[in-house]
Amino acid sequence: MADIKAVIFDMDGVITDTEKLLVKYWCKAAGDMGYPMTREQALELRSLAARYAEPYLKEQFGEDFNYRKVRARRKELMDDHIDLFGVDIKPGLKELIGYLKENGYKLAVATATDYDRAVSYLQKAGVYECLDALCCGPSVEHGKPEPDIYLYAANKLGVEPEECLAVEDSPNGVKAAYAANMYTVMIPDLTQPDEELKKLIYRKCDDLLEIIGVLETFRQTFF
Repeated sequence: MADIKAVIFDMDGVITDTEKLLVKYWCKAAGDMGYPMTREQALELRSLAARYAEPYLKEQFGEDFNYRKVRARRKELMDDHIDLFGVDIKPGLKELIGYLKENGYKLAVATATDYDRAVSYLQKAGVYECLDALCCGPSVEHGKPEPDIYLYAANKLGVEPEECLAVEDSPNGVKAAYAANMYTVMIPDLTQPDEELKKLIYRKCDDLLEIIGVLETFRQTFF
């Protein structure tokens, strides 16, 4: 067991309650363009990099599926929703960030979302200024479920991957953090982990507040 020096969060579904919007508006955008996307198909896109999402969707709907056009429309629909209703944050976020700052942990976000959109969401959520690093999918060659973005985040924070606790909600994110050799906590949002995914997670938590207990276990070991 390594000493934990940093906590790296996914964004959608972990910090912001936006994963449900991604699923809703993927289905809406695809459906409006003649592709009847199911919720189950949209769930597969959570934290999935574009280089993997596009072939997946073409496999589902055919080679004529216009990924870029549907994705752009999904973004427009999400922007419209957020402009109207704002960004909801997950329960316990502010309390957890307060604990992390008080105890000297470094904080980062590692998200598949593009930089400008991520900054906007995190500012609306009131947590952007608390971060030591923001790492976005377009900054790395291979997005989730590959480990690149988590390794990049650890490097930016100046810590080793095994000194990081990663917080994820989706299978693709869990796979990325695990492959980066990080302690991976899963807080399920829209789906629960299956038996194979359970093998990859260090701990499953019900909410962000439970992470304080996880970190206290590490602190009792090293202090």
